[in-house]
Amino acid sequence: MRIFFIGDVVGRSGCVAVSQRLPQMIADWKIDLAIVNGENAADGFGITEPIYREFVAAGADAVTLGNHSWSKKEALAFIEHAPRLIRPINYIPGAPGCGSALVETKNGKRALVVNALGRLLMDPVNDPFGLLDREIAAHPLRETVDAIVVDFHCEATSEKLAAGYFCDGRVSLVVGTHTHVPTADHRILPRGTAYISDAGMTGDYESIIGIKKEEMLRRLTTGIPSGRFEAANGVPTLCGVAVET
Repeated sequence: MRIFFIGDVVGRSGCVAVSQRLPQMIADWKIDLAIVNGENAADGFGITEPIYREFVAAGADAVTLGNHSWSKKEALAFIEHAPRLIRPINYIPGAPGCGSALVETKNGKRALVVNALGRLLMDPVNDPFGLLDREIAAHPLRETVDAIVVDFHCEATSEKLAAGYFCDGRVSLVVGTHTHVPTADHRILPRGTAYISDAGMTGDYESIIGIKKEEMLRRLTTGIPSGRFEAANGVPTLCGVAVET
C-alpha cells in the first residue's frame, strides 16, 4: 500500500498546492491512502467546511487537525457531519468529532487514521499514549485493518520520537506535525514502522512557518505587536512524506 501524508497546510497558498498537485500525484504515484493535515488551512489558523470539502475533492482520504482545531468556530459544528475530518483523540471527553477514522483506501483496503496531541510545551490535554494504545489494540494491524497512520501533533521532537517507538511494529506510519519545518530523520524503526519527526509545511516557504514575515519579525525583534498574524500567500510548496508498506 502506498501512503502519502501532506504536512501542515497553511493558508490559501497551501490549499492551492493541495488542490492543484494532489490529484496528479495520486495518479502518477498510484497512491492508495492520501492524508492531509489541515489545522492551519484557513488563513493560517483552523479549517472551514469548504476547505475540508476542497481537500476531499482533491483526493484526500482523511484530514487531520491539531491544536488549532477550533480556531474557526464553525468546525465545532461541521465536524459532526465530516467523517474524514479527525481531531486529536486526547481532547477532553465531550469534544465534538472523533480522534480516529476507519477509511476505505483507493485500492479497496481498510485503514485506520489517528490524530493525537503531544503534551510537552502544548496546552493541557489527556494522555495521548494510553488513548493511542487503546485505539491501536482495538484495530490490530494486518488483522482488522491493512494500514494504520498516526499523526502526532506536537512541539517536542523527543515526545514525537517516543510516540514512534511506542507504536513501532503496531502501525504503518507515525508522522509528526505542528512545527512546520521538515526533518531529515525519516526512517524505518526496528519493528517496521515508518517514522518522521515532522512532515513539514505546505504553503508559502517565503514566510516564517507560513506566516507573513513582517509582523513575526516585528514581534521577535521589538516585543511589540502591530497587527495580527496573517498567512503568507506567495508561491506554494507542497511538503510531505510517502511510504510504501
